[in-house]
Formats: sequence, C-alpha cells, structure tokens
Amino acid sequence: MASLVFSFQNPKATHSSIDETLTLKRTHHHSNLNLKTHHMLLKNQPFSPRTMAATPKNSRALFRCSSSPSSTTINIHELDETQETLDVHHEDDRPLSQVWREIQGCNHWEGLLDPMNSHVRQEIIRYGEFAQACYDSFDFDPNSKYCGTCKYQGSQFFEKLGMNHFGYQISRYLYATSNINLPNFFQHSRLSKVWSTYANWMGYIAVTTDEEEIRRLGRRDIVIAWRGTVTYLEWIYDLKDILHPAHFKDDPTIKIEAGFYDLYTKKEKSCHFCSFSAREQILAEVKRLLDYYRDEEISITITGHSLGAALAIISAYDIAEMGVNVVNDGGEMKKVPITVYSFAGPRVGNLKFKERCDELGVKVLRLTNVHDMVPTVPGIIANEKMQFQKYLEETLSFPWSYAHVGTELALDQTHSPFLKSTNDPSCAHNLEALLHLVDGYHGEGRRFKLVTRRDIALVNKSCDFLKGEYGVPPCWRQDENKGMVRSSDGRWVVPERLVDAHRSDTAHHLAQVLGVANLPLEAA
Repeated sequence: MASLVFSFQNPKATHSSIDETLTLKRTHHHSNLNLKTHHMLLKNQPFSPRTMAATPKNSRALFRCSSSPSSTTINIHELDETQETLDVHHEDDRPLSQVWREIQGCNHWEGLLDPMNSHVRQEIIRYGEFAQACYDSFDFDPNSKYCGTCKYQGSQFFEKLGMNHFGYQISRYLYATSNINLPNFFQHSRLSKVWSTYANWMGYIAVTTDEEEIRRLGRRDIVIAWRGTVTYLEWIYDLKDILHPAHFKDDPTIKIEAGFYDLYTKKEKSCHFCSFSAREQILAEVKRLLDYYRDEEISITITGHSLGAALAIISAYDIAEMGVNVVNDGGEMKKVPITVYSFAGPRVGNLKFKERCDELGVKVLRLTNVHDMVPTVPGIIANEKMQFQKYLEETLSFPWSYAHVGTELALDQTHSPFLKSTNDPSCAHNLEALLHLVDGYHGEGRRFKLVTRRDIALVNKSCDFLKGEYGVPPCWRQDENKGMVRSSDGRWVVPERLVDAHRSDTAHHLAQVLGVANLPLEAA
C-alpha cells in the first residue's frame, strides 16, 4: 500500500517521542511586574493542551518575568485582575477522551460556552492554530517564483512550524485554480518563470498519527484546514451576493455564494496542481482516510479563517451531503461526526443551505469579533436575523437571502486590557487576536482572564494591535533573510522548492465517492 502521509510508509506508525519540556521562570512581585519585552512567554510556540497538561499548575505563568535591570518595568494594576493562572481557574476534570463528542458539538455546545468550558477553549485554540498554520506557511512574496505555494513540503510541515507536538501528519495539500472571479484573494508572482500559472495553495488535510494524542483525544482525528486572507476586505469586494445552486445533490434550492462555489468546484485541466477541483481533492482524500481507518473511532474536523471559514463550512456540508462520512461499522452504518471551527467567517449560503446543514448533523461553532465586519456579509439586506426570511426566500424567491450556520460565540476586543483602541479593520479581523480573545473569555459579564500559555506577542504577528507598553513590534513575523540561503560557493540564492501535487490514487477514490466507474483521462 502506498504511504498514507508524506514520509510515512506505515500510516499507523507513531512518532518518536517528542521532548515537550518547557522551562518557565516566574518571579513574584506585589503590584509591579517586570516584563522582559523580548521574551513574552514561551517564545513563539503554538498552544498545545498536551504540553499544558504536562506542566505543574504551580509553575504555569503567563509571562516570562525577570528582575534583570534590562527589563522594562510595567505597573499595570489591571494585570492583577486579569492575569490568573489555571490553579484558580475551574477546569473540566473529565478526560477529553470521554467527552469529546460533547466538546465537538453533538449538543450544539449547550452549556459549554457560558461559562466557557476549559476543554472547549483548548480545542478552539488548537484548531485555530491549525488554521493559522496556513498563513504562517504560505508564500505571499510576489517577488518569488514560488509565490502562491506552501513554503514547506508536507513531510516537514508541522516540524517547520514548531507543531510536531500536535501529533498530526500531513496527508495531502489542497490547491485551487486562480482562474476565477476572486482576483483579490489569490497571490501571483511578478516573475515570468513561476511554479504554476493557474494554481494557488489552499490548505491541507492532516491526520492524527501519534498514539498518545489519539488516546488523549479519544479518537483518530482528520483535520482539514483552509487558507484564508491576511489582508482585510479586498476579497469581500469581489463578492457579488449572487447565489449559485450547490448541485451536490438534486435539490436546486440549496444555494451558496457564487464566488465561493467557483473557488471550491472549478479546475484547470491543463494544470498539474488543479486538474482536480478543491472539492474533488477533499472528497477523494476523506474517502481514502475513512476507508483506511474504518475500524477505528474517528472524527472529521474542519477549520478556517475568513474566506477559509466559508470553504470549511461548504466542504463540511459537501462531505455530509455526499454521504462520505457514512461508514460500515461491523455491518451497521454509522456517521462519522463532522465539526467546523469557523473563525471570522462570512455567510456562505441561503436559509435552505443552513437548514440542510442542520439536517445532516454538521456542527459549526463560529468564533467572531463583534467589531469585525466580515461576518456581517453577504446578506446585509436579508439574513437569519430577519423574522420573515423564510417567507422572502421561499415565497418571493428573494435572490439575496443569506443565513449563518451553527452556533456563534461573539467576542469583544474591548474586553482585553492588552489590546489598544484602533480603527484599523484588519485588527478586528485578525485570527491571532481572535484566539487571544478566546483565551481570556470566561462568559458573559465575567472579567477577561488569560488561561492558557499563549504568548500575547502572537497578536502582533501580522497586525498592530497590542498596547505599546508591551514592547512588541507590529507585523513582526518574517522569514529569516526572506527565505534566502547561502549556497556552497558563498552566493545568496532562493532555494529550489519541491511542490507537492496530487496523489496518484485521487481519481480512484473520487470515483468511489461519485459512483462512477471511470473518470475522463484528462481529469486523472
């Protein structure tokens, strides 16, 4: 059997043990905190519930503190009120492995968001990190011939991003054709010689391979992460509010926004990377993974930010509508649960689309910032907040009717004492800022208190949102030497990059999903 994930001959083989020892230094002062402005908590390591659980509660700190004279002393009384570690925070003591279905939304997160359940918070942040990884690994540089690709090969993806301890491995990368009417979303090189004229890297599919993590989760998890947009509203301007029938099954009244539909379904047969549409890549790979792990407890979790959140909901609906998540369990057919963690996503489809997602059992948790405009579009005229939307849509056939799917957790940036007041709309839409708000949220009317060890410096990774006294420069994340390396002869060059393409068995698994014996040769 071909390898399941890059660099894996045996898909069920576990990782070697990972050193997760984290050194934390904590110095107590009464009302003054001496904060080393260049070392604000755990460097840039992504959040991990497993590493967090392994750290003694009495040594958990939210900042790396020092009495060094080079430190900047900050006297902020509000930190005493907002910064409390997990030793005084109520945790859900039930093992995640026992309650994972509830945490994944089987009861629509009822009673888990207010007050905020500790497992839910950890899972929101964890899947937010998977979405953020799409940004951190994407080549946005128009001066690179590899602009529009992932900077890392699949076999090295999580290692390069410092996420090996998550316990997942890439199964395949996702691509879409840029030859559609969303010009402000796609990134193109200015050079004449490029890796692909049509394709853009859109995200990835990964699967849990670490046995310890599988035991902690209570199942093997397939995660699908979609790339969104770092820039703010440019791609929103491309949307025309035109609804297009999904046609994934026979009901033409189920509709999604036309630009999202094109991005998800269009392909370019002459292109090696998008000869299959993003939809076909998703369906084929999920089918393959579910067949391979058919004897195990498994879940499908889809995540994305901004436009990526829209694609996450569409692909979740598609998988459920096509019945890909229905598997044979010892002669009995059962549904593999599908959960979407949507971050700052727009509306996707009409009310019929929303109702069909509910019927299919797709669980969606939408994380939004109340100051972000993206979740308010499209559908400004007619949306789920209108009393007579169903009448407008079904009786009058109103063509611009949209409805959000799932459960919303609306957060407010003004509740965080770390964030400054700003009119920059990109700050309100920023994913790292949204994860920061999740970290400090405890429920309606409860004061903001950071719980996990996520570094607040991450907020300024691609924006300027932290207050100046924290000494974190805006938009600080960049590749060392902008990706240039020194060759053996001493010259600085852009290294050649191997771009991962489709698996050779994609057509086979897609044919199983679509119920056809053979695909046209030009699609294979």
